[in-house]
Amino acid sequence: MKLYLLPVLIILLFVSCSKKYENLETVEKVQIEKYLGSWYEIARYEHSFEKDCKNVKATYSINNDKKIKVINECVNINTNKKKEALGIAYTTNETNSKLRVSFFRPFYGDYWILMLGDNYEYALIGEPSREYLWILSRTKKLDEKTKKEILTKLPSLGFNESKLIWTIQE
Repeated sequence: MKLYLLPVLIILLFVSCSKKYENLETVEKVQIEKYLGSWYEIARYEHSFEKDCKNVKATYSINNDKKIKVINECVNINTNKKKEALGIAYTTNETNSKLRVSFFRPFYGDYWILMLGDNYEYALIGEPSREYLWILSRTKKLDEKTKKEILTKLPSLGFNESKLIWTIQE
């Protein structure tokens, strides 16, 4: 093999092994103080840390260190036992639409606000790999018009509606 081909092969190997995600646009601006408070989960992509959960709720507040305190809670569908997870989050851009959140420090995940109601009454949360998605609302039910608007937007964001699990809220 010719030596001048080695760098080309290494670059091709690196590029083919690295995962690239399509651009994912977030909302223009988030006022964190308006985002704080309680949010009910309307739907989500399934993942192990919320398996068999109903009555899922997240509450956000500001810590003394100016980071966002996150309390996620749910009730197990099978046992009716309440589960709670405490985490922290911080913004990563000037628009406050991209956050990093951790429940298992030092590991952080992306929390990007993709849609947000004018009055902060609903939010669509996702991340660049499109493996996680949440529809959140300030109330336990989301009106049909808003639900349809969100579902219509999903394909253009690269998310598949059929993967959604609709959360039981009692």
